[in-house]
Amino acid sequence: MKSQELHVSTSVLVIGTGGAGLRAAIELAERGVDVLAVGKRPRSDAHTSLAAGGINAALGTMDADDSWQQHAADTILESYHLANPEIVEIVTKGSAQGISDLERYGMPFAREEDGRISQRFFGAHTFRRTAFSGDYTGLEIQRTLVNRAAQLDIPILDDVYMTRILVTDGRVFGAYGFRLSDGTRYLIHADAVVLAAGGHTRIWRRTSSRRDENTGDSFRLAVLAGGRIRDPELVQFHPSGILEPENAAGTLISEAARGEGGILTNALGERFMAKYDAERMELSTRDRVALACYTEIQEGRGTPNGGVWLDVSHLPRETIMRRLPRVYQTMLELQMLDITTTPIEIAPTAHYSMGGVWVRPDDHSTDVAGLYAIGEASSGLHGANRLGGNSLIELLVFGRIVGNAAAEYSESLTAHVRSADAVDEARKEIDDLLYANGHENVRVLQRAIRDTMTEHAGVVRNEQGLTQGLAELDVIEARITEVGVHPDIAGYQDLAHAFDLKASALAARATLEAARERRETRGCHNRSDYPDLDPTLQVNLVWSPARGIEHEGIAPVSHEIATLMRRPVTTADKLVE
Repeated sequence: MKSQELHVSTSVLVIGTGGAGLRAAIELAERGVDVLAVGKRPRSDAHTSLAAGGINAALGTMDADDSWQQHAADTILESYHLANPEIVEIVTKGSAQGISDLERYGMPFAREEDGRISQRFFGAHTFRRTAFSGDYTGLEIQRTLVNRAAQLDIPILDDVYMTRILVTDGRVFGAYGFRLSDGTRYLIHADAVVLAAGGHTRIWRRTSSRRDENTGDSFRLAVLAGGRIRDPELVQFHPSGILEPENAAGTLISEAARGEGGILTNALGERFMAKYDAERMELSTRDRVALACYTEIQEGRGTPNGGVWLDVSHLPRETIMRRLPRVYQTMLELQMLDITTTPIEIAPTAHYSMGGVWVRPDDHSTDVAGLYAIGEASSGLHGANRLGGNSLIELLVFGRIVGNAAAEYSESLTAHVRSADAVDEARKEIDDLLYANGHENVRVLQRAIRDTMTEHAGVVRNEQGLTQGLAELDVIEARITEVGVHPDIAGYQDLAHAFDLKASALAARATLEAARERRETRGCHNRSDYPDLDPTLQVNLVWSPARGIEHEGIAPVSHEIATLMRRPVTTADKLVE
């Protein structure tokens, strides 16, 4: 079953064609550097297009007192002091330029009558600093970046799955993969590789990620290349994923619904957020709102389907149609539900990987020379709780920075060393799967991982459950060696699912081991057996198969930023026993 193998060379290879990957590719092309971007989905339908509510920058268009320093203070405070202060400063300082870049590319932001960019409140922000385009912000950003890439004639390969980053002597020299439609192999030689292939939230059963996205690809690619993973246990569960229909369970209802005045009630009709955060109510942080919803459901005040209600029906219809059009349309299409008259049944859903590949703060380089990671594939900005709207600005700021760093790295090389053995190993991995005829079904095992993670590493965790989860994962990993892969006339999706499964298993192990190690409650990480913050665990947990878990210290916050952090970090009222 030998497929054709195409050989391609470029200066910089970008793996992932969402917002992060495209922004890096654009920066490289604008510098005149040879770049190739590769994605397993169509570029117009990358995961960035699902981001709804908005993008953060302290522009001061609505609140003149806002500043990058206050944005940084809010980000670090709500990260429960696990965010890297240098990364936070770089993003918040660079956010205005990120917005300006989008404007330069033609992004249609919502604006006030006098032409100012509109900005709205998102949970836990001191000021209105979330710019938006209705509730289709991510889709508009993706369209804008795709159009700019086309103007620059950036070559983009859709429908190509990268299975290995090629490394020799600790230095990248390209990547290997195959085309999903017909199995054609790609051997891509490159001086540098930018990894922008997303996170790992699809390893839970209810998730806002689409079926075959965010399966941990970045984790696996980086680790096999010699990289490490930081804070894999820190996964944001968004408060509002829908429950029905089953094939769309977890689909996100944007935080914009709460930002515009939506309220949460339980099955008894009680507006319950006053018990969990009386000051901020529905505009509290995502970790607190998700935990509040989870607690109401667990204590028997949820709906028969295991949810709570999110209601925007009291808002003017014009407001809903103008500022929440995507939520309105989504609910009509999926449930024939009119949100202008009827509340939405929701429950927490795995939404965002706040941990990811270990990177250096200044340029997002990794442990491997020539390998960079950006966007949800990387780590350091969000800590234990991500502020809504920070992910989109992160990819713009570091897309630009990493594009420049990768260009300078490529230009600095005096020789390009390759390894035939590394290429042969990548070829053999695909060959072995294609010839595998085991009795285990890839989809069944993927579901088993999702069941294990949902049961033992969800919104609330404990030692016994995490240990049980690791035992179940041991069994699943043994079964993975017996899979059967069967490409057919429709394409090589079955082979892709097998690689998704390998990535999911690695990401699950990293997550379970780090979650067990973090014996405290901090942000999104809720331990029922350790309900308090542990000051000794104000560290990042860095995981690799060879070295296990290492505790990494966090640099101090500058006085300029610390003085703006007006509330103490606390777990008070979080875990309701």
